[in-house]
Amino acid sequence: MNIQISNMEELSNQAQALVASYGLKIIGAIAIFIIGWIVAKMFRNISNRMVKNSKIDTTLGTFITNLTYYAVLTFVVVTALAQLGIETTSFIAIIGAAGLAIGLALQGSLSNFAAGVLIILLRPFKAGDRVDGGGASGIIESVQIFTTIMKTPDNKIIIIPNSKMMGDNIVNYSTTGTMRVDMVFGIGYGDDIKKAKEVLTNIVKQDERVLKEPEPVVKVKELGDSSVNFTVRPWVNTADYWNVYFDFTEQVKLEFDKAGISIPFPQRDVHMYQH
Repeated sequence: MNIQISNMEELSNQAQALVASYGLKIIGAIAIFIIGWIVAKMFRNISNRMVKNSKIDTTLGTFITNLTYYAVLTFVVVTALAQLGIETTSFIAIIGAAGLAIGLALQGSLSNFAAGVLIILLRPFKAGDRVDGGGASGIIESVQIFTTIMKTPDNKIIIIPNSKMMGDNIVNYSTTGTMRVDMVFGIGYGDDIKKAKEVLTNIVKQDERVLKEPEPVVKVKELGDSSVNFTVRPWVNTADYWNVYFDFTEQVKLEFDKAGISIPFPQRDVHMYQH
């Protein structure tokens, strides 16, 4: 009986020694984790408010905020483990090796991510712009971290990797808000050039969608093989480009017919000889 009591006293003393030795460390580690977690959340809330009040793109701002939040949490966990007396050098080495392995496995995704960040920062285009890029043409729907979403004129959705968008020429038709419509119309050599030019000029002036500045151009472009070609270059708002192009082409045909001006088309004369 005395032996059992002695053993229990010994275990109690060992437990007290352990509590005395590690209790404060455990309490300190828990305190570090809780305080660090609260600070990380406060930092994330402050970052969210700063992103909303700034001109930083929402997608990039959210990503950076979350990335910083988890980086702070990782630092807090490592600090708490160090407080417990756990060797963190190997732990940090493992995290670094894991990051390197993930980076090598996701090279393509990381390049798309880097290109996405550049697109958001440099803003060569934004949602709603009409763009040629990445081997496609259409309206930008959204710019995401890894891909750019584009809608074509025939209502198809194209998902383009950001690295491909940034690795190719980008033609943004919406940056300036205006575009020049380049059209060429031919008349026969027997037709009146001055009359044809007057008809084309009147069509341009009567279209309210054509801008006064820069001034539209109606000039003789060249003397072709079978026609005298006029170049017509009115300036319009980007949204009116295709409507003006199609309407103008139709109107020119109608007005040329009224004025008796011919529009040459390929012909071939066949001569029959009898022997």
